Amino acid sequence: MTVPQGRHGSGPRGHHQVSAVDEVHLRRCVALATQALENGDDPFGSVLVDADGAVLAEAMNREASDRDPTAHPELELVRWAIARLTPAQRAASTVYTSGEHCPMCAAAHGWAGLGRVVAAASAGQLAEWRASWGLPPGPVTPMPLTEVVPDVVVIAPVAPFDAEMREVHRRALARTEG
Repeated sequence: MTVPQGRHGSGPRGHHQVSAVDEVHLRRCVALATQALENGDDPFGSVLVDADGAVLAEAMNREASDRDPTAHPELELVRWAIARLTPAQRAASTVYTSGEHCPMCAAAHGWAGLGRVVAAASAGQLAEWRASWGLPPGPVTPMPLTEVVPDVVVIAPVAPFDAEMREVHRRALARTEG
């Protein structure tokens, strides 16, 4: 496994080793994102894991199916965690996701006090892919999660999962074009 670019809080970019447990959960995020795409939604999927690596909850994008532009999986996991976990359990958790949080989801993550984030693709990559395919920017400015929540540990992007997500997003584009 390649050592990804990483960020810790507002400090300098560094490197963080990705564990076998991280890889398992990132694989699931890619599968959830693919399932969301197959369901007619944008390809995003996320998994919430406790301090011991056990899956607590998972979600996928449901913007199209719910007709709600805020139906992002990260926001669904935040709501789940607030309803069921103590603040200490939330802080010790990890959110795995197919793409780094948008600013809305990042703010919710911070307000809920969730722990670290491991993302297959970074917000910068997603924006770069969209631009390279001639797509207009989204309604919210893409930015690193740590711009919104400075003290959260973020590991993103993670190869080869970022390349897999690029292909899934390319498939989403092909669906809208044809």
